Amino acid sequence: MTVYDYIIVGGGIVGMSTAWQLKQRQPNARILVLEKEADLGLHQTGRNAGVIHAGIYYEPGSLKADFCHRGVEATMQFCRDTGVPYEQCGKLLVATNDSELERMQKLFERCQINDNSTQLVSKAQLREREPAIVGDGAIFSPRTGIVDFRVVCEAMAERFSGDGGEIRLGANVTHIDESSDNVNVTTTDGNFVCHYLIACSGLMADRTAALLDIDIDFQLIPFRGEFHQLRPELAAGLKHLIYPIPDPTLPFLGVHLTRRINGDVIVGPNAVLSLKREGYGKFQFDAKDVRAMGTFPGFWKLIGRNLQAGSRELYQSIFKSAYVRQVQKYLPHITASDLGPFPAGIRAQPVMRDGTIIDDFLFANTERTLHVCNAPSPAATSAIPIGQHICERAMR
Repeated sequence: MTVYDYIIVGGGIVGMSTAWQLKQRQPNARILVLEKEADLGLHQTGRNAGVIHAGIYYEPGSLKADFCHRGVEATMQFCRDTGVPYEQCGKLLVATNDSELERMQKLFERCQINDNSTQLVSKAQLREREPAIVGDGAIFSPRTGIVDFRVVCEAMAERFSGDGGEIRLGANVTHIDESSDNVNVTTTDGNFVCHYLIACSGLMADRTAALLDIDIDFQLIPFRGEFHQLRPELAAGLKHLIYPIPDPTLPFLGVHLTRRINGDVIVGPNAVLSLKREGYGKFQFDAKDVRAMGTFPGFWKLIGRNLQAGSRELYQSIFKSAYVRQVQKYLPHITASDLGPFPAGIRAQPVMRDGTIIDDFLFANTERTLHVCNAPSPAATSAIPIGQHICERAMR
């Protein structure tokens, strides 16, 4: 049996970035990527808005801010090197009332710390930049871009495979046994052995860690982000991404307008509790996932603290007219008929036993394994520096 130097669990963009960069650093290392699905990047990598974030409003000094700041340039350079299409279209964070204008001024101070290329835009300047958008002012982030991150993930996989790396699809990890010398990995596609294992399991990160009885004090709670596609005639007039001014009292950002690299514009996402970790339909249900949430104290504390916001999100999910009203803040003439269907995504939100949301990157490890327990948005933008960080930790 082949004994691999490294096995990486998870073929999303973080796993493939890690595998590709690890192979670059150690060309003679035997590296295997195990992906449970029939293709790469089918979950969070392939079901996001496709935004290359500039990291302008993250907590200065956090891993999230650092990874994103480095990731935006690294991602665009990777696209140039590999021919992956991308566009640096910029983002407008739009204030629509006096309260948001006040928050915008405070937010701009943080933006300047993270990225001094950001600019304040007046009401008149906003109308000049985006005639269809209504607002009292905005913050402009010129470094923000768009790309199809699944295409980026596939390009990383091609480079990894071209350098001699191995990818096994349809290999769902069911058991991990760590000894003093090796790590034995049992999957639905056979058994594998390595000297070191790196888990980039996304929506299943806590369960992968649990296979090794790692003492973690959190659980991943899935929230479905529902999108709609804007009618092409309206989409054609938008040149930038249109985002709200974040409300610090709410756990999620809110509905925004996002241009796609293919020219489409999508509206969303909201944030609705999902009853299945990988359930993208409104009525999908998994008894194991529901039981895990229901028996976890942090879940009930999170729901209790955000009951009003959660109820509002659920109402907007059920009634499209309520969803449309969120968009009308910026695009007042839009109607429900202007919004067509678009695939939903799932956000894996780590929650502590006390109900606290973990909003930064989180890692756990044993002697021979390293687990990426939380790779929050903008993990896709940050995938290259995250991969660098993981390689450095794994090679110590």
